[in-house]
Amino acid sequence: MTSLIKQASEHWRYVAPLLAKPGNEDDYDALVSALDELLGMVGEDEDHPLASLVVHLADLIEAYDEARRPIPAVGGVEVLRYLMQEHGLSQADLPEVGAQSVLSEILGGKRQLNVRQIRALASRFGVSAEVFF
Repeated sequence: MTSLIKQASEHWRYVAPLLAKPGNEDDYDALVSALDELLGMVGEDEDHPLASLVVHLADLIEAYDEARRPIPAVGGVEVLRYLMQEHGLSQADLPEVGAQSVLSEILGGKRQLNVRQIRALASRFGVSAEVFF
């Protein structure tokens, strides 16, 4: 047995949980906690000895999230509704889109956002215009 394998086998029970895919929420939470702790140690130092472990944990967590918590595809109108709700805005509070009747038609699906409106909304909310397409 090589010295590397000997060292790995001696410490495997401590290291293995950090290398395995999370099978449930408890495993996931443990990986997230471990990643937070590692990020505190490693920071932005890509040459840190544990930097590759940070990347590995992040990949495992991301894969689990994508498999169990997919981000739904939403259209521009849904994004606009969400932003209005988050900012406590009514239709009258968005004159950059147009008259309240225009906004009502957009939210009701009778009219689509145009490029000018999208640019104005992106500027107003500080988001990329792409979120409205």
